[in-house]
Amino acid sequence: MPDRFQPLYSAEEIRGAEEGYPGYPDTIPELMERAGAAVAHEAQVAFPAASRFACVCGGGSNGGDGRVAARLLREAGHVADENPASLDEYDVVVDALFGTGFHGEPRADAAELIQRINAAPASVLAVDLPSGVDASTGEVAGAVVDADVTVTFHAEKVGLVVSPGRRHAGRVVVSDIGLEAERTETTRALPALLDAVPRRGAHDTKYSSGSVLVVGGQPGTTSAACLAAMAALRADAGYVTLAIPQDALHAAEVLALEPVKLPWSDEHAAETLVAAAERAGALALGPGLGRGEGRHGLVRALLERIDLPAVVDADALYELEPVSRSAPTILTPHAGELARLLGRDSEWVDAHRIAAARECVERFGATVLLKGADTIVASHERVVVCDAGPPALATAGTGDVLTGVVASFLSKGLDAETAAAAAAIAHGRAAALAPHRSGLVASDLLGLLPAALDA
Repeated sequence: MPDRFQPLYSAEEIRGAEEGYPGYPDTIPELMERAGAAVAHEAQVAFPAASRFACVCGGGSNGGDGRVAARLLREAGHVADENPASLDEYDVVVDALFGTGFHGEPRADAAELIQRINAAPASVLAVDLPSGVDASTGEVAGAVVDADVTVTFHAEKVGLVVSPGRRHAGRVVVSDIGLEAERTETTRALPALLDAVPRRGAHDTKYSSGSVLVVGGQPGTTSAACLAAMAALRADAGYVTLAIPQDALHAAEVLALEPVKLPWSDEHAAETLVAAAERAGALALGPGLGRGEGRHGLVRALLERIDLPAVVDADALYELEPVSRSAPTILTPHAGELARLLGRDSEWVDAHRIAAARECVERFGATVLLKGADTIVASHERVVVCDAGPPALATAGTGDVLTGVVASFLSKGLDAETAAAAAAIAHGRAAALAPHRSGLVASDLLGLLPAALDA
């Protein structure tokens, strides 16, 4: 069976893998020789026209890897100087300043050296990860190297996959140096995770193959709920009820043909929707729902009274407060929405994505899907990174499509973490299947979801 998750290592976890190597610590020079050889090899492969290399080496093991690489580059006939006074005359700078043990903000002298690396006219190859990136979180507290290529050892580190660190890593090359695999707290979801999504069998009905209740879609934003409902169907749910305010019914009838429409009035909304949930397997709450005291109270009432797996998105996240539920709950905020949930600003969330997602898990007792190029699915047990989505997904409405996919997978019986991560994979794969990158719109994804599931 293909692997469904790929380990992503923290600094502590990679240190444990190194300490588990036979003969450690006496075999440190052996590991360093392999790491340096990998750097020297990739430096020549990635930059075949280069002949002059500047290796900026720190005092730790990362610097040791850089010094081995410099020696091997010289043996191959290149100029490879260690810690030269100027970086202006080189084709490639090898950044071997800080390794996985680094965290926090570089000291002033190191920050100045990092700035010199970035200002040099040469290409930059980072050893293990760009100096200034926290290997365990991807956080960047100060100066950071902007690498064109990063050669990392044994396996990818969390900081190479999670922003902002991922934005500084360039192309990542993983080199095997002989360490054994270790269990990691953070993993990357792989396309094979979609194999966990139940497919319709010969004896399934439209209800047993997944029934979803979508609640949202007030006038002006009716399309958001329609996108979620259609996405649930395209993600193989058998029956979808689109519950929208009465005055949005006409628009919904035009925009979404297949979902059953259920209009509701503000006066009787909770009763109408709780009754509708009796035939559903999952609830999608929030796309285009609107805000205000009435909607805020409705969200809380539905979460308290409907004992179904629920995905809570968009307007339903606005001023959301913790709700005690026995059924699984998935919150799907973007950075701005998560910032409001935590009483912080979005810049802090962007700078501390894993910490922010985990804080939300603790506060709301829910699984959290933090959207972005490095979508993070956090639960009490672990963190899963889903980074398969192309930049074309950064457009209005794609989050509503994702909500529908999550709801479909929940309705098929998947646990919250698997449903959220698999939905992010399907969402990204659908976008990757689009024949165009520029001008992708959310509705383009609907027709591509079946192919994404079948691929």
